[in-house]
Amino acid sequence: MTGTAIYPSLKDRVVFVTGGGSGIGAAIVEHFCQQGAKVGFVDIDADCAGELVSRMEAAGHHKPLFVACDLRDIEALRAAIGQIRTALGPITVLINNAANDQRHDIDEVTPEFWDDRIAVNLKHQFFAAQAVYPDMEAAGGGAIVNVGSVSWMIGQGGMPCYTTAKSAVAGLTRALARDLGPKNIRVNCVVPGWIMTQRQIDLWLTPEAEEDLMKSQCLKRKLYPEDIAKAILFFASDDAGAFTNQSYVADGGWV
Repeated sequence: MTGTAIYPSLKDRVVFVTGGGSGIGAAIVEHFCQQGAKVGFVDIDADCAGELVSRMEAAGHHKPLFVACDLRDIEALRAAIGQIRTALGPITVLINNAANDQRHDIDEVTPEFWDDRIAVNLKHQFFAAQAVYPDMEAAGGGAIVNVGSVSWMIGQGGMPCYTTAKSAVAGLTRALARDLGPKNIRVNCVVPGWIMTQRQIDLWLTPEAEEDLMKSQCLKRKLYPEDIAKAILFFASDDAGAFTNQSYVADGGWV
């Protein structure tokens, strides 16, 4: 972990990550494992998740526990959380990362598609928090980090259901922070800019798009999943003990 801070408070802490199989989520799982945390995660992609588990085990870290789960199914999410709790212990860190930025046109949106996109990008964040906060309360405190998006801040078009859901993550963060603060549970939101996951590179990164990005960002470099994972480590650690009810934008100075 050359160049990355070590947070002693994260060692042996039980962390639950949604959407941890690939992209930003995989970087989050990897960085918590490198901190010595006990990590459980869910994802819909069992192949990518299995490769990540094998890689962490081979590196000599605590072997993360993967449970396959479609987060649109809240009962399945609750069952996965219960399985991870039974195996690893009470969950005191929750990282609400899972999302899907599928592009869509206004005229293509049906009520069913709207509900599905809200379920994929927002709904599970609340119900994961609802399921784990009793563990945190019993432990004397905990940390929840929701993952947002700058898409709605910059007025990005072409995916109104996604940007609506991601804007609501900021409101959910503030609501949970207020309600859970008396239980010593901190709730913050990390808001990524355009992060170069393999999906983003394959689907949308063109020379023209990269040129526009470099004009918009203060930092003239591409951002990668580890940039977000490192910020999340801080907000999950005891070093961030005074931080709650905040949205931290990690976008290279775009917005």
